[in-house]
Amino acid sequence: MPKSDIRCLRDALAKKPQNELIDCAQRASFASLLSARLAVHGAGQNVLLAANSQFDSVMALVALDGAARQIVLCPPDLPDERRSIIAARTATDVIVTDAKLEPAGLVSPDSCVTDWILLTSGTSGVPKTVRHTFASLVAAIKPTNAPADSVVWATFYDTRRMGGLQVLLRAFLGGHTLVLSNAQETMAAFLARAGACGVTHMTGTPSHWRSALMSPAIGLVAPRYIRLSGEIADQAVLDALKLAFPAATLVHAYASTEAGVVFDVTDGQQGFPANFVDDLQDGYELRVVNGELHVRSVRTATAYVGDGEAALLDSEGYYHTGDIVERRGDRYFFAGRRGGIINVGGAKVHPEEVEAVINRQPGVRVAQVKAKTNPIVGSIVVADVVASDPSAIASLDSLRETILAACRAELAEYKVPVIVRFVADLPLSSNGKLKRPNG
Repeated sequence: MPKSDIRCLRDALAKKPQNELIDCAQRASFASLLSARLAVHGAGQNVLLAANSQFDSVMALVALDGAARQIVLCPPDLPDERRSIIAARTATDVIVTDAKLEPAGLVSPDSCVTDWILLTSGTSGVPKTVRHTFASLVAAIKPTNAPADSVVWATFYDTRRMGGLQVLLRAFLGGHTLVLSNAQETMAAFLARAGACGVTHMTGTPSHWRSALMSPAIGLVAPRYIRLSGEIADQAVLDALKLAFPAATLVHAYASTEAGVVFDVTDGQQGFPANFVDDLQDGYELRVVNGELHVRSVRTATAYVGDGEAALLDSEGYYHTGDIVERRGDRYFFAGRRGGIINVGGAKVHPEEVEAVINRQPGVRVAQVKAKTNPIVGSIVVADVVASDPSAIASLDSLRETILAACRAELAEYKVPVIVRFVADLPLSSNGKLKRPNG
């Protein structure tokens, strides 16, 4: 079935009913997902999907797509008070929880075209709610030449966020089995399970992949396609993945909840080619204004949802991403987020630029750069670093000097960390990104 003929998830699943959705506790064929019904009458209504189980959420999503007027995908870690605010903002009629996922009270699909409402990360407050259509979500997905039964997807993401939802759609539109992660599962356990399921295609953030590469179970998977998105993919993580999986196709994608999936970079290099901006592209247009990347695309969300929300697009139809890029020769490189700048005595420091230098140093697993208040210059730069071998305590002083020497050689003086601290780990948000103080 051509993608243009797929109007909802059920149309996609019907192509390969024998393939499966798998998590750590259960598995179901696409045929059984097609027969699933809900214990709520959601036809033509606004439904907030708030089940704890990712597996059950996918089952409910299949049942509701094409039956509900809109579906709000609510991540399980959202506090109850924020969920109530989201429900009011999106004019929710029905909240679907685990208790309402029993196969009773049929909800039959009709001709309803369902809007999909996704939440931004909302680390520092109530998330924004963003309206997508099925068409905008699948516009960037290209058919694969591989036989459907030869592809098995796995994702570190939760499917209720943009990154995970994109993997779900890629798997279902291609008629491919999908292996879900579980928040209570260790990295080693998930990699072992993915390997046992014969996973061929794996996706996650760069932070997900750094954690995977440090796991002793990394050798249990042999993906032939690796995809990264959600954070800046620096050269260190790209090179590490290529070393670990030399035969795999390596792709890093530029995407966000608001912008959708904009473009893929397939040459194994950080940043993206300048011709993505200079030349007309298929499906999207880019421009750089005062260093900020702007996107115009059919893949972009149509609007923010709720009273008092700012316009998502400008008067020319561009979404202002907040991502700062710098052109060097024939390539653009991501410098950081507009709202994440550290102000050092009036000079601007993008944490991601400093992190990229530190991450390239041998002996470094991952670094996070942040501001520390200083009474003289306002802020100073501090780096928290996870060493590849934290047990080698005697070598940490040497590693600190290596890091500082590299920063002094490659960065302006005010960007060099004043403090380098070694930590056991760095916390990730529920969407697999490094937690940043500004959210």
